[in-house]
Amino acid sequence: MPQGFKFIVADDHPLFRGALKQAIGGIAALGIVLEAGDFDSARKIVAENEDADLILLDLSMPGASGLSGLLSLRNLYPDIPLVVVSARDDRETIRRALELGASGFISKSASMDEIRNTVRTVLAGGISAPENIDLGVEEDEAISDLILRLQSLTPQQAKVLGMLAEGLLNKQIAYQLNVSEATIKAHVSAVLQKLGVDSRTQAVIQLAKIGNQSAQSAGEV
Repeated sequence: MPQGFKFIVADDHPLFRGALKQAIGGIAALGIVLEAGDFDSARKIVAENEDADLILLDLSMPGASGLSGLLSLRNLYPDIPLVVVSARDDRETIRRALELGASGFISKSASMDEIRNTVRTVLAGGISAPENIDLGVEEDEAISDLILRLQSLTPQQAKVLGMLAEGLLNKQIAYQLNVSEATIKAHVSAVLQKLGVDSRTQAVIQLAKIGNQSAQSAGEV
């Protein structure tokens, strides 16, 4: 395996970031590992390092609610593989993470070998989920419908939705994406139509539901 990978490790627990770095070091000892302890820092680091080879993202960091953080980064940076890292390793959370674009899932109870195997699989272009877990099918019809609607977004529409969730105005999104404001208005209209909502605020609320439902499925308040 080639050396020199660039990894972004986003987790609010320094000890677990250290464990992830140790596992990664066994794969590419000369790689660069950038760390973030909250979601805002993670987003800034990714924005400054779009050539990263892999993002390892904790679902429960400050600044993000469950799978909404995953959705935001996948929408904004679809070309960077992302592996979810979480203590919530129930089948609903794992299945929804993979359905919403994660390339892999690592439980915080995973061994060093399991972490390395997941990272190797994803770096090789594969998808990795914990073994011996039947992911089943989505039982919540509302969430199933929402996931299908989110999956129907084009990459550019998904990116615009992620920026709406950040609170950016149309002109700010247009500037960042280097397109006209009229183009962004068209994208926003398409996003609202596909999500079945009437306003930007409702679209962002729909996005947040993914994170909230994930927490509820794990019995969290």
